[in-house]
Amino acid sequence: MPRLDQLLARNTGWSRRELARAFRRQAVRECDGTPIDNPARSMHELPTTVWLGEHRVELYHRVDVLLHKPVGVVTARRDDRHPHAFELVRHHPLAAELRAIGRLDLDCSGLLLWTNEGSHVHAMTHPRRAVPRRYHVALAGPWRTDIPHVRIDDHDVDTTCIRALSQPHVGLRVPPHCEQLAAITLTSGRFHEVKRIFASLGTQVIGLCRVQHGAWSLPDDLAPGESQRINLDRPSD
Repeated sequence: MPRLDQLLARNTGWSRRELARAFRRQAVRECDGTPIDNPARSMHELPTTVWLGEHRVELYHRVDVLLHKPVGVVTARRDDRHPHAFELVRHHPLAAELRAIGRLDLDCSGLLLWTNEGSHVHAMTHPRRAVPRRYHVALAGPWRTDIPHVRIDDHDVDTTCIRALSQPHVGLRVPPHCEQLAAITLTSGRFHEVKRIFASLGTQVIGLCRVQHGAWSLPDDLAPGESQRINLDRPSD
């Protein structure tokens, strides 16, 4: 279990020396005002709230975030040329510790998960875990249905992972010249995989939105650029 002084440092940015002085001055208190004397106290129930001087501080240990990444935003903590996705989640607690779980291309919108728990990043991105990602796709024309497999790098993709789509997610940008909609579910996460698959099937991706990653789906009412805190240990229904 995390220690109180460590949680205070992570959630406030105060140094260990500053916090040591605060404990000596009895400036760290329970919600009822009782001074907390033990900086090393193990915190079993989180998040929780304490007083630090005159400020109420909510303490977090684990933070998971679901972001609806807009088109035109790069999956990065900073970028010199484009708006970056971290700017859209930096208001959440422990933002300095957040890492994106996978990535979405600049021209792809949709569900992008963030966490400060490294084991979740590994579990949801490692190819051996085969975590499904589902995308809704706008196409410039119909894809060939007479090709059972396409080769992407060293991997054969079974084209039965593609199905026709009549009603796309509201997060998918559908250009006026779109001729067909599709849904595709993949588990490997290779570079530009969706675009390369449809190119091999004779058409071009002109709109792309990730609508599901593992057990998590993109809410219809979450607008592009908006985010919400979740618990990756408790998948959505």
